[in-house]
Amino acid sequence: MAPRGRTILLPLAAATVLVASTIFLFAAAGARWRPADAGLPVPTDTAASTDFSAVPVTATPSSKSTTSGSKDLSFLDENGQPDDPGASTSTSAAARCDPRAAAVRVFMYDMPPEFHFGLLGWSPPAGAADAVWPDLAAPPPRYPGGLNQQHSVAYWLTLDLLSSSSCGAAVRVADARDADLIFVPFFASLSYNRHSRPVPPEKVSRDKILQEKLVKYLMARPEWKRSGGVDHVIVPHHPNSLLHARAALSPAVFVLSDFGRYHPRVANLEKDVIAPYKHMAKTFVNDSAGFDDRPTLLYFRGAIYRKEGGSIRQELYYMLKDEKDVYFAFGSVQDHGASKASQGMHSSKFCLNIAGDTPSSNRLFDAMVSHCIPVIISDDIELPYEDVLDYSKFSIFVRSSDAVKKGYLMGLLRGVSKQKWTSMWGRLKEVDKHYEYQYPSKKDDAVQMIWEALARKVPAIGLKVHRSSRFSKSDRGGK
Repeated sequence: MAPRGRTILLPLAAATVLVASTIFLFAAAGARWRPADAGLPVPTDTAASTDFSAVPVTATPSSKSTTSGSKDLSFLDENGQPDDPGASTSTSAAARCDPRAAAVRVFMYDMPPEFHFGLLGWSPPAGAADAVWPDLAAPPPRYPGGLNQQHSVAYWLTLDLLSSSSCGAAVRVADARDADLIFVPFFASLSYNRHSRPVPPEKVSRDKILQEKLVKYLMARPEWKRSGGVDHVIVPHHPNSLLHARAALSPAVFVLSDFGRYHPRVANLEKDVIAPYKHMAKTFVNDSAGFDDRPTLLYFRGAIYRKEGGSIRQELYYMLKDEKDVYFAFGSVQDHGASKASQGMHSSKFCLNIAGDTPSSNRLFDAMVSHCIPVIISDDIELPYEDVLDYSKFSIFVRSSDAVKKGYLMGLLRGVSKQKWTSMWGRLKEVDKHYEYQYPSKKDDAVQMIWEALARKVPAIGLKVHRSSRFSKSDRGGK
């Protein structure tokens, strides 16, 4: 080849080698890239061979995040044993979720059974006298039925933590220093329902004794002392539960049905979470009963004569009882009330939810799972997850002062078009899953929604803890 031709080809060959080398380097770098680097889930086909302990943890806002640093978190499996997602290469481990993707990390006290499952009659089996929790390889102890079920929230949250598969909104951690929240497994509502009255010759009720023990237990814990209790979660869902201890434990986050019987300094929407009642009516599955299939315009069945803020029920009863297409009658759970109410709601377009002894009642959630548009007449009601759910899309709100005006309520409801009603009915069928308590818990059910609501409290809790830590012992001249 002529010298001039070689002069031209040599630079081209060098450039080709350079380009090929660059492509190889990018390919090698791509092979080492992990989706977790961008905060995305690790694909299941590589999960079995991936060492999760090497993946950076993106911590949720937490009062503990500044102290725990980048150290590996310690999680617990369904048996309360340390759970390392990178320790197994089995197929089942590969299919599991990374627990560090949970919305909130929760440490749960191993409290004596008398505070939780002991109230259900459970006791440690022979040969395991020190056991605190039931073995969930078998069905868990059943919660009592009837009206007890309405306020069983603590039971479902506790079961979810004990059986945590690391795929839900909350994951249980072994070290409180790794936690965003500290969960107190006290079945306060059940304690009130079953043991609020002294049994002779006792002078003090078992419920009050348990509350006193609870306060002593928590005040002695380093976790409570470290934060002043602001990162603790307690579930006194029944309006009368935790009556003797609520003031002493008021720094904690309460999970409540409403604020009707709480002083604003003890419980309020800023620090606490509203959780739904467990509904008594059966969920209307595969509901095709639309506007024309529900002959009753407005439905109410329940106690009519109530004290405190519930006097409006009596006024509305006398105003509406003779109206066409309205069912307004007394009913109770003893008279197969739940079954009859369920049937009535399934055949009604609108269901009244009127303030009773407290601003809220289980009737609202019965209506929701029956896909009967709730008509809420309760000026002081607070609703679950209202920061993420727009209730006006599937409910009608009426001020008490307007509801008792002659003709106002019926005129309002008769003016709702079939198209508008159908839109609200469709939205109800989309959101009813958020009011289901179940074990095991499922995505977007009541248990998961409550954990997510609690997770949204974590930044404010962190602010409180950090502000209280401004002046350390060294700043005050301590050692």
